[in-house]
Amino acid sequence: MSTAPTPPPATPALPPVLWLFALCNFVIGTGAFGMTGYLGPLADDLGVSVSAAGQTMTAYALANALLAPWVMVGTGRWPRRRVMLLALGLFTAGTALSAAAPALGWLLAGRVLMGVGAVFTPLAAGVAVALVAPQQRGKALARTFLGMSLSYVLGVPFGAWLGLAHGWPWPLWTVAAASLLMLWLVWRRVPAHIGTPGTGFAGLGGLLRQREVLLTLGFTLLYFTAIFTVSAYMGPVQLALNPLSPRALTATLVVLGLAGVAGTLIGGWAADRHGPRHTLRWQIGCMTMALALAPLTAGHHTLTVLAFAVMTVCGFGMMTPQQSRLAECAFAQAPMLLSLNASMVYIGTAAGAAVGGAAIAWLGFARLSWIGAAFAVLGALTLLPRSPSPPPHR
Repeated sequence: MSTAPTPPPATPALPPVLWLFALCNFVIGTGAFGMTGYLGPLADDLGVSVSAAGQTMTAYALANALLAPWVMVGTGRWPRRRVMLLALGLFTAGTALSAAAPALGWLLAGRVLMGVGAVFTPLAAGVAVALVAPQQRGKALARTFLGMSLSYVLGVPFGAWLGLAHGWPWPLWTVAAASLLMLWLVWRRVPAHIGTPGTGFAGLGGLLRQREVLLTLGFTLLYFTAIFTVSAYMGPVQLALNPLSPRALTATLVVLGLAGVAGTLIGGWAADRHGPRHTLRWQIGCMTMALALAPLTAGHHTLTVLAFAVMTVCGFGMMTPQQSRLAECAFAQAPMLLSLNASMVYIGTAAGAAVGGAAIAWLGFARLSWIGAAFAVLGALTLLPRSPSPPPHR
């Protein structure tokens, strides 16, 4: 008598709390990057140049890159929910201080607090990978980071409209109120002892001497430098390649933002199905080709949008496989490694904007993506197959 084959066990659903983490990241992303849309009126009101007002992004990026890891270490023995509440509290306070700033110095101080509070993002990522089975880490991270991707599509344009129509403090007050709501929701909905163990310095030095860890962090730095060499000047780049009306330019940027959302979801699926390293090789290869070919699409708007959409899908899509790689390197130290990875993101963002700005004078906006392609090639080299180590002598 034959027996029916046993069906494979059903894959458990992802924890609902990941949607809350995505919503928190949406608020953080909107507050972090929305200011780029209303720098003009902000600078006029504070009596400074637009370039000086633009240093608010630098202050935010450096605070996150240099100070957020220390918050992870200093709170290593705390329950993760308590650290999340601290992070959202700092972000809320910093956003409110920025909104009420009477001068640039106060605004920069507020942005520093916001940058430190954005440590919530790697914290949430560390909890996400701890809550699911290893084969679900990619999807869990993709859901967690979905809010950050959506902030580029919805939050940043909304902030720009609100700041231009009603004054620059209003987007910041709105984000501060939303952040306060997120703090309350985390307090109510996140269990007190959820997620990962704490993080400290123990074992970190040895971890950072591992070649795979250094290559992974270096890859993040290089590919974000490649992306933001172009993305920091995306509007002028699009106009240099094709004459566009303001409405057409806005539509183009929205399409690219949607490509980023798609990339986040595709990257999580591919990392679980094909493995992080294999996924990253395809993504960095396609991104390099898109950056190299983009200047050749001048005069053909559809091809230009296609090239930059590929760049954006791959760029956003690499975030999840990268997080999965770091979790595989050392699961117990995942929160700290994810925080260091976030530091590489912001350092790469600042470096890309600086390199791109310096290259404009001799390459122009239309060929700026060639600089990005060069950094993408350097990133691809970190993913080359390595020969196995020789067996030890007996």
